[in-house]
Amino acid sequence: MPRTVIAGNWKMHKTAAETRAFIEAFVPLVADVSPEIEIAIAPPFTALAAAREALAADTRVRLGAQNVHWEPQGAYTGEISISMLQEHGVSHVIVGHSERRAYCNELDSTVNLKVRALLAHGLTPIVAVGETLDERNAGETDARVTAQTRAALDGLDDAQIARLVLAYEPIWAIGTGHNCDPAEAGRVMEAIRGCSPALADVPLLYGGSMKAENVAAYMAHAHINGGLVGGASLDPAAFATLVRNATTR
Repeated sequence: MPRTVIAGNWKMHKTAAETRAFIEAFVPLVADVSPEIEIAIAPPFTALAAAREALAADTRVRLGAQNVHWEPQGAYTGEISISMLQEHGVSHVIVGHSERRAYCNELDSTVNLKVRALLAHGLTPIVAVGETLDERNAGETDARVTAQTRAALDGLDDAQIARLVLAYEPIWAIGTGHNCDPAEAGRVMEAIRGCSPALADVPLLYGGSMKAENVAAYMAHAHINGGLVGGASLDPAAFATLVRNATTR
């Protein structure tokens, strides 16, 4: 049975001071949530140090990052290495998010390089896949997301694949308020899981206008094991309610 994972992706939101205030408010609200629910937050790079400091006395919430470079160091202006993230206590890293693919030329091949590098250093990749509205309307959803999934898994053995987290984020639903119907999301995520037998126990997260009011409907489906949450993760009370509503099966 895949574990339940709720990860907050803050994108380009929150200063270091705002991050400290969020954690101070959020941690007590989820202190008694079942340990079967894995909670992570991914602040901007500039707030990682503040987040680590604020979480120092807490082992309930894990620290994530929104991106990483696959090389250990070098002439890569503006990039962040795995060792830099590890220095700040990061355990989870989002790769392949649609915004990175659209705005920063993130390719299936570079997603794979990042996944391999993260696994080699003991970090958990959260690999995002998803289709555009044009692709959905053309009936290409399954082909698109399974191609992205297989590309991310290329060259990995079963033991490595089992350490991943995958997130299905229909691009047309991200930040729009138009979430994918839970039954349809579950169907697509079943197709994703079918890409490899090694994905049988890998958590599959839904992302795309997930909020406290609809998380239970998604979690009711066997192939949905949590969420990669954007806007609804920015308010500590709202995110805590979402986490509480994501009951394990």
